[in-house]
Amino acid sequence: MRELLFIANSRAGDPAVQQGRINSILLLSTLTLAVAGAWWYFAPDTLPDAVRHHLPASAKSNPTLYRWKDAKGGVHVTDVPPADRPYETLHYDPKTNVVPTVVPPKGTIR
Repeated sequence: MRELLFIANSRAGDPAVQQGRINSILLLSTLTLAVAGAWWYFAPDTLPDAVRHHLPASAKSNPTLYRWKDAKGGVHVTDVPPADRPYETLHYDPKTNVVPTVVPPKGTIR
């Protein structure tokens, strides 16, 4: 047992072992940041309130939309404003017109 501890301790100063540890820490940190960023971008409403108030608004949480008319008078709504014509800026609220899931009471026939 002492021999195994001696071998483990003798390798602790090895530059290859230290570089492996640094690489592992960097990989774990990068993965953690990627997961946190994806959570913020794709599901910002599910973040805890204490965290959400300290972060900038995600594009998914409240996107800006633009309403404009083409040359024939047709109305368009896009996420990119047109360059050659006037447009109206709309602020879309993703919680508007959301119908909650309805579960029928037990024993009712569908």
